[in-house]
Amino acid sequence: MSPLVLHVTGARPNFPKAAPVIAALNARGIKQHLVHTGQHYDDRMSEVFFRELGLPRPDVNLGVGSGGHGSQTAAILAAMEVLLLELEPALVMVYGDVNSTIAAALAAVKIGIPVAHVEAGLRSFDRTMPEEINRVLTDQISELLLCTSPEALAHLGAEGVAPERMHFVGNPMIDTLLASLDRFDDQGLVAALGIEGPFGVATIHRPANVDDPATAADMVRLLHGAADRLDIIIPLHPRGRANLEAAGLSSHPRLHVQEPLGYLQFMGVVRRAQVVLTDSGGVQEETTVLRVPCLTMRPNTERPVTITDGTNQLVTADTLLPALDAVLRQGGVGHDRIPPLWDGRAGERVADVVVRWLAARP
Repeated sequence: MSPLVLHVTGARPNFPKAAPVIAALNARGIKQHLVHTGQHYDDRMSEVFFRELGLPRPDVNLGVGSGGHGSQTAAILAAMEVLLLELEPALVMVYGDVNSTIAAALAAVKIGIPVAHVEAGLRSFDRTMPEEINRVLTDQISELLLCTSPEALAHLGAEGVAPERMHFVGNPMIDTLLASLDRFDDQGLVAALGIEGPFGVATIHRPANVDDPATAADMVRLLHGAADRLDIIIPLHPRGRANLEAAGLSSHPRLHVQEPLGYLQFMGVVRRAQVVLTDSGGVQEETTVLRVPCLTMRPNTERPVTITDGTNQLVTADTLLPALDAVLRQGGVGHDRIPPLWDGRAGERVADVVVRWLAARP
């Protein structure tokens, strides 16, 4: 019987990372199942990705829904254990740093099933971030550590990970971006909003920026300051929406608050933007490849390669607006440096590692 590889996705950032890996393993004849935990569950946060990215429909949807970190992680872990005992896969593949990632990895290793972590070794070194805890713990229990950038290898080595477990494969999220360039919807939304000149895009959802009402109010003040300079499109993540709206987010006429956008529409407006303001990890990577200046509203990043080899810079409350002014003076054009192996073939390299591992397993 052919060994089964089980992919676990759960949140919006997982889907563009998993799509090229699933396609590459399918081309190599590997039997696969796709599990959607339902961590992100509405159409704009999950279902649209299956339609737009060519992902197969999930074989299983656990439907866990939203909740606190503890309850959500526990629900996924319990449901995954039942599923894994039934399916007995040879390998469980997890993606990124969300609660689905650590829950699925824990469920697998506790019953002796090896785990492969795509996007291993990223570190912000900020243990107040829930995502950082998920990254570190998932890497410690994973058999295969599939790294998107060179510094990830160094981080894992410093944590005592054996070299044979690490593999520098590049960034599968960039595979999806490059494969989708010709399908980006870069006109409809901008025209519908009546934006005729330069514009920016903003995304904000990190707990440190939106969970506290006072901090959310500070973020709204900064976003209003940005909108004083140019139109800003902000697809609003459900997390923090109440605090941001209570602080008057929508009251600025040039701040265009939208529901979450599908992948193709979101990337279309990002590609046309003069600047992106974000606290997202993936957006730092996507803007780097699209050569769009990115101002990351965080004190740290687990993706420093987007600063050294990309268009990203970290900003604080004091430096955001001066940095935005500098970007606009330069015409909103980023430089041409792209991180190594962000070439559209990461999914193939991941598949090669997995196929070799399956062939060599006892």
